[in-house]
Amino acid sequence: MIKPNGCLFIISAPSGTGKTSLVRALLQSNPNLALSISHTTRPPRPGEIDGRDYHFVTTATFQQMLLNGEFIESAEVYGNLYGTSQHWVNKIIASGQDILLEIDCQGAQQIRKLFPQAIGIFIIPPSAEALATRLKTRAQDNPEIIQKRLAAAREEIGHIAEYDYVIVNDILEQALSDLASIVQSEHLRKSRQLINHAELIRQFT
Repeated sequence: MIKPNGCLFIISAPSGTGKTSLVRALLQSNPNLALSISHTTRPPRPGEIDGRDYHFVTTATFQQMLLNGEFIESAEVYGNLYGTSQHWVNKIIASGQDILLEIDCQGAQQIRKLFPQAIGIFIIPPSAEALATRLKTRAQDNPEIIQKRLAAAREEIGHIAEYDYVIVNDILEQALSDLASIVQSEHLRKSRQLINHAELIRQFT
């Protein structure tokens, strides 16, 4: 039986929106989802593990990979470089497994040029005040960086119309339910179901 390719889900959100918590919860509940692990020159934060959270590489290594054309998207964010492996994405999608890409709007634009079928999901906070509070509460950045992240959030939300779905992350459980529903609905699309159930449909035609 012919097996359709996996879905490629792009998830973008301003920093502090809770995107990472949502994605981790979704991955725990759906074994057919694989999280794309980006390469980055950013130093690991406390608790982050190389190969699980990111592939931490030197700037020289990253630039060589970029020259070799190994990334389907790359970007500089707050002075650090990020990139997604093209070989890995192609291999996983061809196997029928879904992929989640946590990337910013700039990276999403690059992805859509190569994968126009990608499904874009944008996550926003319930309010600007809530976002500011979350950034301050997590205590990972100094006040100057927090102000930069708030300014970046306004710019990123300006790209919201480029996405297929929008989720407001106010209550985590509800946002997670919304996210899971999007994944499920994409698998019920006619184009995929005609492949998945070709034999069944032939019984009636």
